[in-house]
Order: sequence, then structure tokens, then C-alpha cells
Amino acid sequence: MAGAFEFQPISPPPVCGAVSPTSCSTYYNTSTAKAELLNKMKELPGLQEEEGHHAETEEADEMALKKMQLIESISKKLSVLHEAQQDLQEDINANATLGCEVGGSLKNLCKPNEYDKFRTFIGDLEKVVNLLLSLSGRLARVESALSSEDPEPSIDEKMNLMEKKKQLSDQLEDAKELRAHVARREQMVLETVSRYLNEEQLQDYHHYVKMTSALIVEQRELEDKIRLGEEQLRCLRESV
Repeated sequence: MAGAFEFQPISPPPVCGAVSPTSCSTYYNTSTAKAELLNKMKELPGLQEEEGHHAETEEADEMALKKMQLIESISKKLSVLHEAQQDLQEDINANATLGCEVGGSLKNLCKPNEYDKFRTFIGDLEKVVNLLLSLSGRLARVESALSSEDPEPSIDEKMNLMEKKKQLSDQLEDAKELRAHVARREQMVLETVSRYLNEEQLQDYHHYVKMTSALIVEQRELEDKIRLGEEQLRCLRESV
């Protein structure tokens, strides 16, 4: 459901780390929401500026109308996204319940060390998926800041941002290697649990593992879309 809306994911606020305050200023001030709003206002049907001169009052009225239409449109989409978020939370809760059932069966059937490997694998899977999403989002934010023209980064800011981009790119590659390692462990754990679970239990196990990572991704995407929509609304309302 979430993928059907126009909001584009934005990354969570970055951790500045060793980057200078000047660099972080550009990092935060580059607003995806602002760019999206400008595009939306240009694309509203029947509201493009006509050629020629307009009176200031007419231009102000036209702009106010565009803003009100955008506020209404974004508010409706946010309402639908919040409903989708509630539905998703139900899916997350259901998958957690299924995980408890699968884990309970394995705890009764497997050796203690085998059960511990299963629990450790699930925990590491959740961590590495969250890590990949976080690093990807932060890297996208840096790249957006580097390509921004409003405000355009200074030479020093660009150098700091390029350094940050390199750091995040390296960290992302490391995270991908961790994900590959977790995937290999996933196969090993599957071979172990397959010796203990019947066909129905094994199907539940496959579903639980698959949805554990899929739901994390979907949850992050929804959160980003909602965050962007709320930022757009805030910018619009402050300008009215």
C-alpha cells in the first residue's frame, strides 16, 4: 500500500561525527520536502502562471490557492499512510507471535546450543537490515546535499560532504558483507531446524524469517513517507 503514494523516502537525521558544523549545516538545510513542494506547486493542473505581468494581489491569491490545495492533498495522503501504518503494525505483531510459536517449538526440540544459534541469527538479521537501511538513507542525504543548489554548498562544505560520503559508502559496503555473512548463517540454521520441524512448522519458520526483514523495510519506508509529508505540511502552513 505504501508504495502507491508520491512521497519519496527521506533519510533519518545524520550523525555528524567528525564532519564540521559548517558541513552539517548544509546537510540539514537541504530539504527534500522543499524541493518536492516546489515541484508539486508547479504541476498543479490549471494553476500554472500565465505569461505576462500579473498584479501582486493576483499572484498572492494564486499562490495561496496552490498552497491550500497542496495542504488538502498531502493531509489526505498522510491520513491513508497512517492507516497503512496501523495495518502494518498488526502484521508486525502477528509475525512476532508466529516467531514466539516457532521459537517455542525449536526450544523444545533442538539442543540448547542449536536454539541459541537460531535466536542469535534472528537478532543479527534484524540488526543488519536496520543498519543497511540507516546507512543507505544517510548516504542518500549526503548525496542530496552535494547536488543541492538551494543553498549550494561552499567548497569547504563540499569537501566535508565528500569525506562523509566516502565514510558512509565504506560503512555500507561493510554492512553488505555482514548481510552476506548473516545469509550464510541463515542457511546453516535452516539445515539444523529442518531436522526437527515438520512440514507445517517449517513453512511457518520460512514465513517468519522472510517477514522479519521484509516488515522492517516496509516499516522504515512508511515512516519516511510520513515524515516527509509532515515536513511538507509544516513548511506549507508556516508560509501561509
